[in-house]
Amino acid sequence: MEFDYQKEDFSTPEPYEAVLSISNPFEREVATNQLAEYAKQVGIGASGFKRMLKTYLESKKQNERMVYVDQVTEFTGQKLELDAGEWQADDFGVSRRGKFGEEIACPHPILPVERLVNIDTGVEKLKLAFCKGDRRWREVVADKKLLASNNSILELANMGIAVTSENSRALVHYISDLENLNYDLIPERKSVSRLGYIESEGFSPYVDGLIFDGDANFRHIFESIRSAGKRREWLELALSLRQGNVMARIVLAASFASVLVKPCGSLPFFVHLWGGESGTGKTVALMLAASVWGNPEMGRYIQTFNSTVVGREKLAAFLNHLPLIVDELQLARDGRGKLNFDVYALAEGVGRTRGNKSGGVDQTPTWQNCILTSGETPITGASSGAGAVNRVIEIECRTAHRIIEDGHATAGVLRKNYGFAGREFVEKLYQEDNAQLAAELYKKHFRALSENDTTEKQAMAAAVILTADELATDWLFQDGNAVTVQEISGFLASRAAVSSGRRGYEYFCDWAAQNANRLRQDNEQGDVYGVISGAQVCIIRKVFNQVAEEAGFSPAALLSYLKEENLIETRGRAMTCSRRINGVRTECVCLRVDTGEITADDDLF
Repeated sequence: MEFDYQKEDFSTPEPYEAVLSISNPFEREVATNQLAEYAKQVGIGASGFKRMLKTYLESKKQNERMVYVDQVTEFTGQKLELDAGEWQADDFGVSRRGKFGEEIACPHPILPVERLVNIDTGVEKLKLAFCKGDRRWREVVADKKLLASNNSILELANMGIAVTSENSRALVHYISDLENLNYDLIPERKSVSRLGYIESEGFSPYVDGLIFDGDANFRHIFESIRSAGKRREWLELALSLRQGNVMARIVLAASFASVLVKPCGSLPFFVHLWGGESGTGKTVALMLAASVWGNPEMGRYIQTFNSTVVGREKLAAFLNHLPLIVDELQLARDGRGKLNFDVYALAEGVGRTRGNKSGGVDQTPTWQNCILTSGETPITGASSGAGAVNRVIEIECRTAHRIIEDGHATAGVLRKNYGFAGREFVEKLYQEDNAQLAAELYKKHFRALSENDTTEKQAMAAAVILTADELATDWLFQDGNAVTVQEISGFLASRAAVSSGRRGYEYFCDWAAQNANRLRQDNEQGDVYGVISGAQVCIIRKVFNQVAEEAGFSPAALLSYLKEENLIETRGRAMTCSRRINGVRTECVCLRVDTGEITADDDLF
């Protein structure tokens, strides 16, 4: 093989291309050796030539792997045309030329179409659009954290995206590349994962252009907070119901009151409708409360007690300032008929702190609202703590005095017309100094209620309701028919009824009468619990503790109350007295009881 190269020609691709153009490996090796000898003659050196040939070959391979074409997404029906960089993105899927051949990111069209920034938390999410065989585009919102991991991105498979452990790495790179290459092209929208007031933004969902990016299980509730039908028909119905009994007015006012809990500095509270008779209008009354904000259909805004404690916490945190409305308390009973519901779990306004899989702690859920419930029985009982009774306004509904007279007709109107009053009330509340006005009205009503025989927390709950009803009367109804202090006071628990100590004392008085035979020393029929001696019921301390715990009372707290109220006889600093029962000296709780004659004027409560 003859060569005609000068020394300077070895600084150009020509001599190296001449060798590499030979397809036969043996002939190429011979030509390489011959050209190396020739290079030696012109002053390059044989080893220098071979080193240059190797470097040229590596650079050529690297250039072949790089793609210098301006590619864009070419999906049929795509929302956006995005710069795809080195990715081939068309109706056949997404792929690129890799080091070891074609690298497939997804076998069907997929691309980011929106970037969502949560106005409450600042967390960013991406909305992905994708389509499969039917060419119908679907959308899914995913956390940036999920899209950044080869393992967590596999969760998209449940939503219909064809991602496996084989192509997850490539899909992560593809989504990241498209977002970075098209940051200014992908529209950015405000999003929210809860309802209620958000500082410096407004009241969700009434912020313009707002998108829901929260738990998919709550999407139907978020979408139910809207208006439908005719405002005039809803208003006429509400005005007619406000002319009836005070119970309907309280329930309607409590729905508005939910958004005042935060501005007034109050605490979450319950309004519970109960009655063992059917047809009293309890469920329709809850529909009336729900229609203030949105769709009152069961399963849309209104939920049932057929849920877990964690589920109710998450729901309350999602609603945040809007009322939590839950029907059918009896669904919360366990297999033995015991009520499996704790008022404290919702009335405190703070959920449980829970750890997560990464070793950290999830954000603690919080809420400040009113909880409207219904059931066949009261939500509190004799053994409920004073704090639980304090937070609940219970309204008994009877057939003879229904809360809603024509439930069927009322429900029919509410299903077609709803969602106007709540938005108008909130918009008015956050105009000018109306929030301050609400706080001042609340203080006025609280002072008036505190003069009655009720507790501070009961007065707080009632004051929020009175404030909401007064504002709603001025801003919406204009009928001069607001609930008064006297009207709502009839539904508030007295200080004695709230006191768990007083309820515990009354419980043991009833228990002593029921077990009188076992409080006799000459009892031969069974166990002896103590002895009745004149105006004293002496109960063996162990028996007292057991009965108190079974009834849901704290023995120590109850004894402290009884001693303070001089309802037990004590010995020094001890809570008991020594008595002989069947000849054995034992420590007893000596309860003082009233054994006088009952007169017609006695307050038997």
